[in-house]
Amino acid sequence: MKIENVLLIDDDNITNFINQRLLRKLNVASNITTATNGYEGLEYVHKFCRNFNNCSHLIFLDIKMPVMDGIEFLREFNTLNLPNKENINIIMLSTSSNENDIRQIEKFKVREFLTKPLTEEKILKVLQDWESYCHE
Repeated sequence: MKIENVLLIDDDNITNFINQRLLRKLNVASNITTATNGYEGLEYVHKFCRNFNNCSHLIFLDIKMPVMDGIEFLREFNTLNLPNKENINIIMLSTSSNENDIRQIEKFKVREFLTKPLTEEKILKVLQDWESYCHE
């Protein structure tokens, strides 16, 4: 199975590079875009998600970032009026195990919470669940 568009939002360029490389190695995404904070991620969503086909169908989102963190991104994303927004799947990918962060994330439509690093096994699990994500 191949996902059309993936957006990686993480302030660590090395993490973005490694995750992008892993996704390409596994050949699971047609297009991979990176953003280094939630604000850049929202700019991407505003620009490309007016047409769902151009939108990222899967977003890997870090929690702790400068400018706009993952929780602020989720708050803003929740307010957006986008076509087929319910088909945009967000997966938190973070080193944070802070219970307050996790409780805040539970308020939003987040499919999964994964701990870094992203691995082949985690990606394959996401892909395994992908079809059920898209048909809810």
